[in-house]
Amino acid sequence: MIANAFDTEITETAEALIGPWRQPRQMLQAQTYDAHASIHDDATAQKLGFKGGTIEGPTHFSQFAPLGERLWGHAWFETGCLSAHYRSVCYEGEEVQAILAKPLPGTRQCQIQMVKRDGTEVLRGTASIGDSPVATALEARLGELKPLTDPVILRDVKVAQTGKRQSVRMAFDQNMGNLYPFSLLQKLAVITESSPYYATADNPWGKPIIPMEMLSVLFQYRSKDDPLPAKGPAVGLFADQEIRLLKGPLFEGEEYEVEREVVALSGSRRTESAWVKTRVFDKAGTIVATMLLNMATLKDSYAPYEEEYRRLYGAGGD
Repeated sequence: MIANAFDTEITETAEALIGPWRQPRQMLQAQTYDAHASIHDDATAQKLGFKGGTIEGPTHFSQFAPLGERLWGHAWFETGCLSAHYRSVCYEGEEVQAILAKPLPGTRQCQIQMVKRDGTEVLRGTASIGDSPVATALEARLGELKPLTDPVILRDVKVAQTGKRQSVRMAFDQNMGNLYPFSLLQKLAVITESSPYYATADNPWGKPIIPMEMLSVLFQYRSKDDPLPAKGPAVGLFADQEIRLLKGPLFEGEEYEVEREVVALSGSRRTESAWVKTRVFDKAGTIVATMLLNMATLKDSYAPYEEEYRRLYGAGGD
């Protein structure tokens, strides 16, 4: 007999599936990129006005997995999609809850939300399976973006810029490098929603599968081997993220190839953003998953920002 995917306690109402309160763990204290610390390091985060090191956004995706599986069954692991706009940061020790609004009859997409105890919204977006005729949260958001004007940090980054194919894999005991200084086994020891599907072959596919939050790690694993020509050092954070399985699940220890393309550039008062679409291929060359990621770089974290803005555009940066 195949084991149940989750034993998570789910509250069901007429309108929604609601997960339990959880306290996600922060595992990126030692993260480095471009030879400097990241937003997940307490000292760096505090310099930029945060209370401390923030929990990486996709960590929260795990809390939606039992809700998606309850609603759609095994199809969730094969063609599930989470599309989220991160609304506020979360710190270790804070409790958060995942809420999935039930889809309308005959549809395969629904609204999702994560909140803190005080009602603060951590993320909002959509969950779906298969090919939905309705735009996901980030597809809709991309259509509303204003193009980036007067770029400084991203002035050499162009839309449609495509990186080289890279091979990636994730084994249980494999440290995932400077960006992700931990292994899959270490993550599974603290993941908010554990499952025998992740740790054993006791599932419908006969091999351990990679949790959706760790797909983000797998897809980004070698991103710094072929980086975007952004100016730095500067500190970035995930502002929006969509992970879509097309022919899932993806498996522990298997080889995949990833290819990244810049699909949009946008900005805000505090950030310059590169929206990157990652396409993931199996050994046969079939696309098995995609990821859309908005890496927003904080202007204040790039020391010469004001000086370079004046040199480029003749006025003070905003």
